[in-house]
Amino acid sequence: MNTIDFTPLYRNSIGFDRFARLLDQAMSSEAAGSNYPPYDIEMFDENHYGITLAVAGFEESELDLQVEQGVLTVHGKHNQDDEKQYLYHGIATREFERKFNLADHVEVTGAELKHGLLKINLVKEIPEAMKPRRIEINREEGKVIEHSKEDETVAA
Repeated sequence: MNTIDFTPLYRNSIGFDRFARLLDQAMSSEAAGSNYPPYDIEMFDENHYGITLAVAGFEESELDLQVEQGVLTVHGKHNQDDEKQYLYHGIATREFERKFNLADHVEVTGAELKHGLLKINLVKEIPEAMKPRRIEINREEGKVIEHSKEDETVAA
């Protein structure tokens, strides 16, 4: 497996700690990561997103969603009340934990479990202070230089 040393980036940058942490996590967890449960990430428009996880067989009480320091964590654990005997057991009922790194100003607005799909709604809300704004240029009335026809004849 190839390893990449990001140490030079840490020495020469300030304020990009979260980005560096994301790179480290991506390099270390992708190879060892599980593909369960499968999921989709949708973009509805510029500021609205959705995550859909296939969690067949899980009930609402068996799922836990948490957001902490920009990371959305979905955890599922079946309550094993009774032991059933299966002739064939193809529906996965194992415990899982799936993490999603959220960009700055992305908030979880709700979640819904329907037909074995857990849908999580996300909204990107940029504060007014961070939105671009137009700045007018003030013009001093007495210091405006204007070009006239008389100037052209004098120059010729």
